[in-house]
Amino acid sequence: MNCIDNYKPVSNNVKLFNEWIILLALAVLLFLASCAPKQEQATVAAPILPVITLNETAQQTFVDYPAAIQGAVDLEIRPQIAGTIDQIYVNEGQLVNKGQLLFQISALPFKAQLNNAKAALAAAQAAVLNTQLEIDKLTPLVQNKVVSAFQLQTAKTAHQIALANVEQAKAGVNSAQINLNYTQIKAPISGYIGRLPKKSGSLVGPTDVDALTSLSDVHEVHVYFSLAELDFINFNTQYQGSSVADRIKHLPAVSLVLADHTVYPLKGKIDMIDGQFDKTTGAITLRASFANEKGLLRSGNTGKIRLGLDHNHVLLVPQAATIEIQDKVFVYAVGKDNKVSKLPIKVLGTSGTDYLIEEGLKSGDQIVSKGFESLKEGDLIQPEKAATAYHTIK
Repeated sequence: MNCIDNYKPVSNNVKLFNEWIILLALAVLLFLASCAPKQEQATVAAPILPVITLNETAQQTFVDYPAAIQGAVDLEIRPQIAGTIDQIYVNEGQLVNKGQLLFQISALPFKAQLNNAKAALAAAQAAVLNTQLEIDKLTPLVQNKVVSAFQLQTAKTAHQIALANVEQAKAGVNSAQINLNYTQIKAPISGYIGRLPKKSGSLVGPTDVDALTSLSDVHEVHVYFSLAELDFINFNTQYQGSSVADRIKHLPAVSLVLADHTVYPLKGKIDMIDGQFDKTTGAITLRASFANEKGLLRSGNTGKIRLGLDHNHVLLVPQAATIEIQDKVFVYAVGKDNKVSKLPIKVLGTSGTDYLIEEGLKSGDQIVSKGFESLKEGDLIQPEKAATAYHTIK
């Protein structure tokens, strides 16, 4: 009875000891498992990306400069005499021909002045006849020594004065005739009439602030634009010549971009370069002339002159193959080991969807054209086999 009672506690202890051993063994196994070397992860294959090879090519870019348009001749029509407008024969905006009557100023006062001048001329001519008669009368008397030679000389002097008076009277007639002609104001050139601030019955004169109207000959227009000093240096470098006239002679045709961003259908020619820079703006003015037979352009129009610049041996890179970070442009260049590196490039200009590269790349370099968003410096890629040399000639 006592033995049985004593045995039960021993069995419980053994059971607890066995459980503890099992737990210890599990802990040791877990520890050993955590310390075991990890299996190497499967290697990720390098991405296959399209790559383009850059080659030099010739390309033309365009630069636009703000411009102002003027007619070949722009005139203010002003009266040469003071008077009242009797008649206006044209309308605003009308196309007129050279010599066409525009305004009629009241002619009555000037006709009266002409009649007075003619009368004065007739009186002067009569005085000449009178003095000549006096000379004819005295000449034989002097020869016969009836009268002194002094009287004859006085008669001849009076005759010379009468002749001078005739010339003066003739000038008066001419002046009166000119003033009468000025009462008819005619178009000095063919062109378009501007605004008409004066109306019939208005008193006008040569000293008026406002002109009667303006007249613009726009069969050809002059388009004025300016180049900054640096642009002008580049312009001279691009188009060389032994003189300004020689350089102008060899300049290519230019285009005119209108206010609605359309291009004027006819090409123009630069025919003038100003002799000096404007001290205020630091720019120099150039002029291009355009034919305008259909009258599409008028004085006062604005637009832009588009200059073409030729670039030889230039590299083209698609804008889609670049990335811009903080105003700097980068490309992912591919090395010989197919590892990529992010290179900064300097852009010279644009041509369509391409960048013209000034610095950072050379002919024969390869760049990733797309799919580079997740690339990092030194990443390995597999160039796409279909990659070809990239260049565009336009």
